[in-house]
Amino acid sequence: MELIKPSFGLIFWMLIGFGILFFILAKFAWPIITNGIAARNKKIADQLEEAAKIHEEMESLNKKHEEMMVQAKAERDALLAEARKVSEEMYDKAKQKAAAESQAMIEDAKKAIYFEKMKAITDAKNAIANFSIDIAQKLIAEELTDREKQEKLVEKWMEDCHFN
Repeated sequence: MELIKPSFGLIFWMLIGFGILFFILAKFAWPIITNGIAARNKKIADQLEEAAKIHEEMESLNKKHEEMMVQAKAERDALLAEARKVSEEMYDKAKQKAAAESQAMIEDAKKAIYFEKMKAITDAKNAIANFSIDIAQKLIAEELTDREKQEKLVEKWMEDCHFN
């Protein structure tokens, strides 16, 4: 029956013990726990803010890249048009001259056009390859599920980023 109905003394000493335990926890443990939680919340908020900044920077870089690609295509088209125009003029002039001299000039024009075209194609391929590698790295990084790996990766990106 004592287990069901404890005596007043037992209740009194249990309350005193609980009060002392509560005081010790309130004095020493709770400040440490609340400070730790606050620090973690701040760290998470900072990381989210940094991720948003990185996302914005990536969008601006993508826009710049697209603008550069459009400009490069326009320049390439202009160069090809100019090269075609020069080639036609050279062909017309060469047609009026001797057959041997006209044939040599046509070959030179074709070589110049070919090299310019190959240069433009190579530059475009290199730019696309670099952009694809950057995107692949970002996609792979986003697929990481381990929090520690994510934090290390974000820290590495921050070290690799060179802001103007």
